[in-house]
Amino acid sequence: MTPGNEPRHVAHETVEERLAEDIVEELDLHPVPDEKAGEDEPLPSMSEQIAEQLGGVRGLIESSIPVLAFVVLNVLFGDSVLGLEKRSALLWAIVGSVGSAVAIGAVRLARRQPVRHAVNGLFGIAVGAWLAWRTGDAKNFYLPGILLTFGQAAVLLLSVVFRKPLIGYAWGIMANKGRQDWFGNTRLFRTFQWLTLVWVASLSLRAGIQYYLWAIGEANALGIVRILVSWPIYAATFALTAWAIHRVTSAQQAGLEEA
Repeated sequence: MTPGNEPRHVAHETVEERLAEDIVEELDLHPVPDEKAGEDEPLPSMSEQIAEQLGGVRGLIESSIPVLAFVVLNVLFGDSVLGLEKRSALLWAIVGSVGSAVAIGAVRLARRQPVRHAVNGLFGIAVGAWLAWRTGDAKNFYLPGILLTFGQAAVLLLSVVFRKPLIGYAWGIMANKGRQDWFGNTRLFRTFQWLTLVWVASLSLRAGIQYYLWAIGEANALGIVRILVSWPIYAATFALTAWAIHRVTSAQQAGLEEA
């Protein structure tokens, strides 16, 4: 088919619709039933959504390895064990962290597996490593992540203030085929408003704990908290989000079927 001779519905397809279709296809997400079209395709289960967002158990482990390598090597080569000079210990920690992140990406690439989680993780690790080396302080390895988390919380809060809850937009893209028709659904809108505030609280808690440890110079504790505290908080928040949305959409769909 030559350009310009596409069917009318293809030619007028928007960029947003194409992007939404690509995301749904890549993540294997099923759209929420359309009240008008009468579709009955279910939402992904809560566990499926959580697993996808976290990259599955493997994604969770892989994202933790570079941070764990940084903590372990910084302790091993620092004053606590081998007693190397602070900057030398920091260098070993940085090499181990960045090296493990690169290795994870390389293995995924070699196996022809998705690498987006690995690439995102490598970028964050690289920025943190550069900042830690430039300042000579291991705690600054975690500073970009802390600031990013605070920034995400601020953006989400603003979206609630302006009555444009971002959790609603995320749901529209991930599970509603790019349609943002939830604005006309009062119950869904209110659900997205308070869920977005839950995410603000969750992100602020995670970043706040880490910032406190950063302020008092507890670099190794920062790494441990990032692995053992941040992920469970994120998982619990996402589980609550998936449950709340599924509860509302299922109830409304059941009401339509009874009518």
